[in-house]
Amino acid sequence: MASAGSLAAAIQAGLDGAGVPSLTAGVQRLMAAYRSGDVPATPVVASAKDAAAYAVYRMPATAAATALALQQTRLSLPGWTPATLLDFGAGTGSVAWAVADQLPSIGAMTLLEQSADAIALGRAIARASATPVLHAATWQPWQLPDGAAAAAREDPPSADLATASYVLGELTEAQQAALVVLAARAAPAVVLVEPGTPAGHRRILAARSKLLDTGYVVAAPCPHQRRCPLETEGDWCHFGARLPRSALHRQAKGAELAYEDEKFSYIAAVRRPALREPASARERAPYGRIVRRPQQRKGLVTLDLCAADGTIRRELVSKSQGAAYREARRSSWGQRWDDPEPS
Repeated sequence: MASAGSLAAAIQAGLDGAGVPSLTAGVQRLMAAYRSGDVPATPVVASAKDAAAYAVYRMPATAAATALALQQTRLSLPGWTPATLLDFGAGTGSVAWAVADQLPSIGAMTLLEQSADAIALGRAIARASATPVLHAATWQPWQLPDGAAAAAREDPPSADLATASYVLGELTEAQQAALVVLAARAAPAVVLVEPGTPAGHRRILAARSKLLDTGYVVAAPCPHQRRCPLETEGDWCHFGARLPRSALHRQAKGAELAYEDEKFSYIAAVRRPALREPASARERAPYGRIVRRPQQRKGLVTLDLCAADGTIRRELVSKSQGAAYREARRSSWGQRWDDPEPS
């Protein structure tokens, strides 16, 4: 299985001694581009130096966020064992590493990417892995068709799972819609991840609506198929992934902390035939999603939940509740909340 530590080592090996000073300039440019929130006029990765900067600056965080999204998707789909992956806009392979970490059933990966430099570096990083599925991944040069009509004519490779992480923000609204349609045509399960910002959440909501319109049902993070209750001014649905920073990462970003917190929004949806019938009453029971960091005080845990009825509700779990209290103490932001069995 891939891991954050093995990914950091593989990035270092894949870069093969690229100098930190040259990386720093590229990282600073990428940071400015991502923070602007604007659709870039030129490709984010336009050279070998851009690919190296992207791998150092974005690859670990994108992999960590995608891994958490996949973890929660897997927990929401008992018995789900996809065998093949199709990743749109693969960059240097962040999603592939997350999939290798979270979905051991995946035995074949097809990674679509427009930048030849990103593909070359992604392959070099994968070769430094000890995970066979990463070594065997198929990389294909690919560019999103120009316009909805052209996208409708494209026949994407089929797979059990289609993904796109931190890609929609680089596209116009029309291109975003086209990519979601392509992903839905390619696979019975789709997972999309975007930055955990209001704009990123809006893109995820638009993709969610498109997937629902094409017959998919939401598997995660939403515990319902209703309108998002956080689709309000000044609020948005997002989660957080904490990941370690390598020495190279800290140098390139000029950062001092040994870790960073990556905020992300995501949607996982499946076609109805892909849903297994719940095997137990517990699986059939409604559940909630923890949408804020749990607040702990002596003898009390406060959970803010997105509930099965499409509302946000606050649940107070006291020590007198036994098993529920112990579970609440262990809970974290972004997890499902199933009422534990009484102790």
